[in-house]
Amino acid sequence: MFSEHKELMTRLKATDPHFAELCAKHDALDQQIHDIEAHTQVSTYEHLEDLKKEKLLMKDKVYAMLRQAGAH
Repeated sequence: MFSEHKELMTRLKATDPHFAELCAKHDALDQQIHDIEAHTQVSTYEHLEDLKKEKLLMKDKVYAMLRQAGAH
């Protein structure tokens, strides 16, 4: 996620607990989605779509915080 902002993300994760929490939630959702799509976890189509929407929301919040911190 946002490899072009890797250094800034590392710094924000270390200094901003809210940013770190958003990134952790995004990563956890990503893993959950991967597991469902790989058929290692059972889920309904609706639940999978909800997870994808939540992951996108986390990504949008992370990006907004990156922009606010000076990454363009």
